[in-house]
Amino acid sequence: MTTTGTDRARPSLFRHRPYWRWSAATQFSRLPGTMAPLAFTALTTTTTGSYRAGAMMMVAFVAGQLVVSIPGGRSLDRTAPSRGLRRLLWCSAGTALAVGAAARLGAPVWGLLVAAGVCGAAAGGLSAGFRTLLARTVPESLLLRAVSVDATLLEVVIIAGPALAVTSAGWSPWAPVLGMAAAFVVSSLALPVGTPCATDAAGESGAGAEPIDWFRTLGWLACLFTIGQLLAALEVGALPLAARLTESEGRAHHTAALLIAVLAVASILGSALFAWRGRATTALAVLCLSGLAVGGTVVAFGDGWYALLGGLVLVGACTGPLLAVSSVNLQRVLPRARRSEGFSVAHVVQTVGFASGSLGLGVLDLDTAIALGAGSAVAAAVCLGVTSSGPASEHRPR
Repeated sequence: MTTTGTDRARPSLFRHRPYWRWSAATQFSRLPGTMAPLAFTALTTTTTGSYRAGAMMMVAFVAGQLVVSIPGGRSLDRTAPSRGLRRLLWCSAGTALAVGAAARLGAPVWGLLVAAGVCGAAAGGLSAGFRTLLARTVPESLLLRAVSVDATLLEVVIIAGPALAVTSAGWSPWAPVLGMAAAFVVSSLALPVGTPCATDAAGESGAGAEPIDWFRTLGWLACLFTIGQLLAALEVGALPLAARLTESEGRAHHTAALLIAVLAVASILGSALFAWRGRATTALAVLCLSGLAVGGTVVAFGDGWYALLGGLVLVGACTGPLLAVSSVNLQRVLPRARRSEGFSVAHVVQTVGFASGSLGLGVLDLDTAIALGAGSAVAAAVCLGVTSSGPASEHRPR
């Protein structure tokens, strides 16, 4: 069969080299965050004899990210994204090395907490900066597929980060922290230069740009919060969920790992299918939220293997598409010159969702905590319906 001129002219994501450079840089920038929990634990277990100090370092790392995320996004809006990101990546690499040096020199626990907080702060604007750079790297026609493919690769990084940390810790307790620094450096080297859509942003500056219409973003931010809350409740609650199915403590740990793997694989497959055929519509977002609500409810109150696995598959399959639809539509309502700020807010909202899901398991029983995440999906669907049909501000993104 011959190929028409239209087919030859149609852009292809898989032949879009700047996107794959962006993707490589993005995945390496995410790797330190997924390595950090085990890296900090290995470090403090060796130097202080307590794994709890490592857990507190992770709290400080995330807190540093949240505090700096929005100001960091505003700063990136005032400069070329690739240039600002390169600076942040090198600063992040330096602070990761500083964490290892502080532990090596026998710094007290409070000193390690400060070092971890500074390391997190240095990386605070990376998530929003990379998402803004993506909008200037691929054309609008490829954006939805690009975000979907990225969601699939994110699941791979989430699995690869802890595995790499555990493997390198077997050589030396300082190796995972050095690996974090190396990942930041590799990310900076992989950054695309002279992105194809850079001319679209010429002359833009965050200063004096039109304001963000926050009302129109509320529904999409609610979707991101729901994803964080429900996934945290399911992942952190995997062990007690597994304990319901087996009486052996050893088998419970293996079963919990299986449950998380089922959730991750379902998410990867859902993102891959959506990248092939998906469309970024509000109706699809509501459908995915309904899937999260039903799947979360089945996991919370269902009985037996079939209910548990079925609920997890439904939640996982809806997560990737919902994340892609929310990201693309959020970009559409953000002014170009304030996208980094807007995506920084989105990153904070999703992180707060993760924190709330974990906190729910700490203060509520397992069923109620998971059901709360399912209820959050219903609330997000209502919020999305109101904000997508409600009056928009007179300030519209260009």
